[in-house]
Amino acid sequence: MKFLAVHPSPLMYTRVFLRLEPLGLELVADTVRRLGHEVYLIDLQVETHRDFLRTVESWRPDVIAFSLNYLANVPEVVDLAKMAKDRLPDCFVFIGGHSASFTADELLEHGEGRIDAVLKGEGESGVPLLLQALKEDRNSVHTLPGVVTPHGRGPQPTFVPDLNNLSPARDLLRHRRHYFLGMLDPCASIEFSRGCPWDCSFCSAWTFYGRSYRVLNPDKVVEELQQVRETGVFIVDDVAFIQDKLGLEIGEAVARKGIKKEYYLETRGDVLLRNKDVFKLWKELGMKYMFLGVEAIDEEGLQKYRKRVSLSRNFEALEFARSLDITVAINLIADPDWDHQRFKTIREWCMEIPEIVNISINTPYPGTESWLTESRNLTSRDYRLFDIQHAVLPTKMPLDEFYRELVETQKVLFTKHMGWAAVRDTASIIGRQLMRGQTNFLRSLWKFDSVFNPKLQLADHGMPVKYHMAPPPQAQQRADAKSIYIHQPMGRTGRQLDEASERFVDATRAGIKTVP
Repeated sequence: MKFLAVHPSPLMYTRVFLRLEPLGLELVADTVRRLGHEVYLIDLQVETHRDFLRTVESWRPDVIAFSLNYLANVPEVVDLAKMAKDRLPDCFVFIGGHSASFTADELLEHGEGRIDAVLKGEGESGVPLLLQALKEDRNSVHTLPGVVTPHGRGPQPTFVPDLNNLSPARDLLRHRRHYFLGMLDPCASIEFSRGCPWDCSFCSAWTFYGRSYRVLNPDKVVEELQQVRETGVFIVDDVAFIQDKLGLEIGEAVARKGIKKEYYLETRGDVLLRNKDVFKLWKELGMKYMFLGVEAIDEEGLQKYRKRVSLSRNFEALEFARSLDITVAINLIADPDWDHQRFKTIREWCMEIPEIVNISINTPYPGTESWLTESRNLTSRDYRLFDIQHAVLPTKMPLDEFYRELVETQKVLFTKHMGWAAVRDTASIIGRQLMRGQTNFLRSLWKFDSVFNPKLQLADHGMPVKYHMAPPPQAQQRADAKSIYIHQPMGRTGRQLDEASERFVDATRAGIKTVP
């Protein structure tokens, strides 16, 4: 069969600061290719809708798979699925990915009969079963694990038996030089682990994976790194190096092989403090950037988002990260109830610290506990506004004032680290990029004002809405997390954590103070 894999267009934030290779779709593509099928991958972050339609009409695939990880891409994906089905009525069109898993029924409704199925859960596990059913008995598709169709649904999706058997089909991307992450230009992506054992109320990573946590073998990681041509590498793990033994083993294997890369990773403050030796080693190996999800600068905010890290521990983690002499980025969540004074306080605090600060907006998403417990009524059910850069909950200030304060704060922080003064400090880096023909980072310096504009953000609320999200359920005081799990939780057996790390996670979830 001919299998066309499609990644949708970039979102607001990714049009400026980063453009990541579609690693999940590459992993699915390679899985399909190993089964003997022809595979074509198109990434609309760097290609166009015209390219997609031209491919559909000229290559005439038997199966089209859309990756839908972000809610804001729903209208685009639904429209493209319909257009493809109109051109190739016999083609099997389905949607998979993170957000698709939590919105399967409404996607089928929006598809009006032209979306054949939604595949929930890990695509590398579900797609082979789906393709086999299409070959043998197309009418049985709705009985498969994770599959939802207009005719019925199968049981919960299954996990990939062994992550070490997966490899990304990096060769199928025709525009690899277009992927970057800040100053890592170009930049590839890789995973060392999958899942998260914590349970932050604003996040759906743990509800998707059933609080499981699985790791790759260090030899497999090294094998994948050796095949990466790019100088920059983004480690996509939700929380990097939860357990020190694995982080050290991978790092030592990388050192033995003499692999030279520059790394960007994400982790938690308490993990950073617990496993200092791991992060020191990775600094020596080339770790240049670290992202810490601080989320709030007061205890009230941390409790609201159930971050499970105290304010003092977060500040201690920042101090240690600074001692590594790397670039540290943190995220803060702006709640719609912020007023002028709150934004002013945040700006002042951000200007006093050396870290890069990103501001996102508190947004309840399907699949998160906050989707079930948030008592404020949504002001919009337009998928396109669910991108953490638009307010979809009532704002305390008039909406236009909220956006002016938000963008002013973001601009101050952008200028601090990405303005021309910063360019002078990074001139040698930019020069080396230009010598290699890489212009992604330099071009991003001019894009901020054209993308982050309060008038444009306000105008987005007035766009005609073609597809409305299903409303959230009546707010619950305490959510039943099991009701939104995609993969069935397996408890302790589903987490490849050593006993000390498991106790550490349990202690933080119970609110018990932990020590490094």
